[in-house]
Amino acid sequence: MKKVAISILLTAALLTACGKSGSSMDHSSHSEMAKEADSKQEGNVQTQFKLSTDKPQPNQDTAITIKIQDKNGKPIDKLDTVHEKQMHLIIVSKDLSFFNHIHPDNKGNGEFTVTTQFPTAGDYKVIADITPTGMGAMNKSQWFTIQGNVPAPKAIDPDATLTKGVDGKEVTLSIDHLMAGMELNLNFNIKDAQTKQPVTDLQPYLGAVGHVVILTQDAENYLHVHPTEEKASGPDAKFMTTFPHSGVYKIWGQFQQNGKVFTVPFVVKVP
Repeated sequence: MKKVAISILLTAALLTACGKSGSSMDHSSHSEMAKEADSKQEGNVQTQFKLSTDKPQPNQDTAITIKIQDKNGKPIDKLDTVHEKQMHLIIVSKDLSFFNHIHPDNKGNGEFTVTTQFPTAGDYKVIADITPTGMGAMNKSQWFTIQGNVPAPKAIDPDATLTKGVDGKEVTLSIDHLMAGMELNLNFNIKDAQTKQPVTDLQPYLGAVGHVVILTQDAENYLHVHPTEEKASGPDAKFMTTFPHSGVYKIWGQFQQNGKVFTVPFVVKVP
């Protein structure tokens, strides 16, 4: 299979220990060594998340402050710009029914801030997607509880069909072989919902045709996948990734047309 350079971010829970090394190593051994090195680097970075109030309320402006530090508490102020931003902040509700992808401002000295709103009471996971210079891509996260009466959770059930209508578009997701532990292709085919004509005027979103975020059902394992053909404009947006293990995953594809970003969610069960 043609190798394509993509950026895939995994939580520390996905990183497995390296097997024994010898005088000759196969590709998988190199991969495991890389994962161990990434895990060690990630362990050298810590984050502090703080909300602007101790009792955050739904539908109210809430500032989130994230401080990036080394293991000794010294600020890390050098981060690479990845797809036009130094930090991608992903916020999801516990039942994954709410998704937000925003970009905090760098205030210097390793501190980032952004103001947002949480739509309902309940638990939310905030994930900071960063690349400290010289350390590689990683993500850090924390759960927060928004005050109030928590609505009943929505079920995270696999979709019976992988075609969705969003913002006047009909989006179909196809996966060449849905299986855990194997590199696979994701293709989002986008049409006009009324005319059924292919959408060919997608605009770059953060420097690419689109972005894909994937979470396991429990929100513990996280992947941020970039397209294999960044300059594509539709109707197809192609990505490549690997689901680390069997289970239910939620996938959010994000694209832009006519200056407006639209997000399309899918839920799949990986054998």
